[in-house]
Amino acid sequence: MTLSAAPTAASRAYDERETVGADPWSIDLERIQFSPYFSRLSAVTQVVSPSISGAPVHNRLTHSLKVSAIARVVALQLNTRAGADVCDPTVVEAAAYAHDLGHPPFGHLGETTLDRLARTELGLTDGFEGNAQTYRILTALDVVENAPRGLNLTAAVRAASAKYPWSPSVSAAEIERIGPPRGIRRSPDGAYRVHKYSVYDIDLADLEQARAGLDVEPLRQSIEGAVMDLADDIAYSVHDVDDFYRAGILDHAPIAAEFRGWLDDVIEWRSRDDAEVRAELVPGAALERLRRKMRRDDPWIADDEAFLDAVSDVDAELVTDLLARPFDGSLSAERRLAAFTDRWIRRFQESVRLRTLDTPRSGPVALSPSAWHHVEVLKFVHKRFVLSRPDLAIQQRGMSRILARSVRALGEWLEDDLDRARTPRRLRELIALAREQYALLPAERRPSDAEAETLARSRGIVDYVASLTDAQAFTLSEAISGRADRLWSLGQRL
Repeated sequence: MTLSAAPTAASRAYDERETVGADPWSIDLERIQFSPYFSRLSAVTQVVSPSISGAPVHNRLTHSLKVSAIARVVALQLNTRAGADVCDPTVVEAAAYAHDLGHPPFGHLGETTLDRLARTELGLTDGFEGNAQTYRILTALDVVENAPRGLNLTAAVRAASAKYPWSPSVSAAEIERIGPPRGIRRSPDGAYRVHKYSVYDIDLADLEQARAGLDVEPLRQSIEGAVMDLADDIAYSVHDVDDFYRAGILDHAPIAAEFRGWLDDVIEWRSRDDAEVRAELVPGAALERLRRKMRRDDPWIADDEAFLDAVSDVDAELVTDLLARPFDGSLSAERRLAAFTDRWIRRFQESVRLRTLDTPRSGPVALSPSAWHHVEVLKFVHKRFVLSRPDLAIQQRGMSRILARSVRALGEWLEDDLDRARTPRRLRELIALAREQYALLPAERRPSDAEAETLARSRGIVDYVASLTDAQAFTLSEAISGRADRLWSLGQRL
């Protein structure tokens, strides 16, 4: 099979015979929905495991389903307002289903841990990134009958799956052409730091081929990718509040104190210098730090009056109205929560508009300034009052050790000349796949044979561990430490 010579939005990475009359985007959507990587998301933590919270919470699968539903509605609304088909809803839906495939066990904690291990212990300069792992699954790790690797999706769906359409080796010249987009920051020394990206260097050629068939500017999202990205933000801002209100984790008193502490002294907060605000611990200081961060990172849209309105609205509708009454599982409590969730999602969906590419921080579609401020304030509640909890931090440190123990033990096993042949077959296949990909890199970027062997082994270990569910990661860690109590079940699971 060969790469298509003249790529278009409907071109696949490898030639294949299409079903007569079939919509290529629907074929892509079905391939993603039937992927074992997609099914796996039901057992991967979104933020916390249900066993920790004591209540049903979103996992990566339920989150992906809701992102897809939100994204499709936004795409259809954009087409209605434009009076033309400017955004394909099925391409958007497929990208939304795919967008979290690359998340490793234990949520964002797992992503951070694997990135650190990949860079500091495994020698992978492009590290680990959940978005890049998603693209790698779609184009290299998953399988379909009629392609040598990957799901052989169309160019449009592959490009839409790339929230951050560049690799970590993107050149400064490319960044300078439009200015640093969201996901790339300029350091105080003037250098650029790529902290978000959607493709590893060994998968870059595929993304370049996919985007060649689309009318998109360098480093810019496709319109379908931008809609998927916004839908992810909308779902994250609302459904995590839903989760932790149900679980009783969102404690009304400290949240109310934070909001009142800022709203009661808005003018005084604005007058204080940055160093003083950074060091301040009193209620209201965290919201003031958020306001300043938004102005610093996104001056093209950040507005003090819009921020004040957003804080006031979230205080009234979330803090004062919803959280003041603890969730007790009653039908009336369910109704209040459903009304809150539906109202905010509808507002955000209806606020999405096409926009000109007049700033590197914006994509071809964007939330209205008002809605953007509201999303940021809702996300603040989750970050400040859930992710910063000491009890969650303690649990996450244990999860980090589980992943580190597995990565290190697999590396040691692969170095054991006497026992290397008994490593899991899938691990050896993933290493072989990475070895093939390194060999196909352009001459100027191709590592030596010895370097490629080391890199392939490292990438294979990361691919293997990242593809586990939370439970499988725990089982592997226990087994490889000699503590497994279900020996004969391991072969099928790992």
